[in-house]
Amino acid sequence: MKFLLAGALALAACGGDDSADGLGVGAQCAVTEQCNQDIATVCLDEFKGGYCGLAGCAHDSDCPEDSACILFDTGGTTYCFRTCGDKAECNANREPANESNCSSSVMFVDGAMGRKACLPPSG
Repeated sequence: MKFLLAGALALAACGGDDSADGLGVGAQCAVTEQCNQDIATVCLDEFKGGYCGLAGCAHDSDCPEDSACILFDTGGTTYCFRTCGDKAECNANREPANESNCSSSVMFVDGAMGRKACLPPSG
């Protein structure tokens, strides 16, 4: 089962387009190599199960398609997190023990505009 999941994660993270699915934004990871390197997504290991994304964005335009720049804490830390309509969209590439939540209770740097984002579990 672990090998099957690892293979699925690797395939999901290796897409060739600029969308969140193609980049694997929101996917579970253990190392950056499991995230798409063409667009420089990295494994954010501060989250439980890891989270393929980007840190340090200033605006949505700094993020891959289908993701948004989120102010994560009061210290000013920002991340590109996958946008979502429901929880299932957040967890196609995550194990049940490391599920993300689709939430509108986040601070979108460029404004919410009715969007929600996939929030990974705390590490």
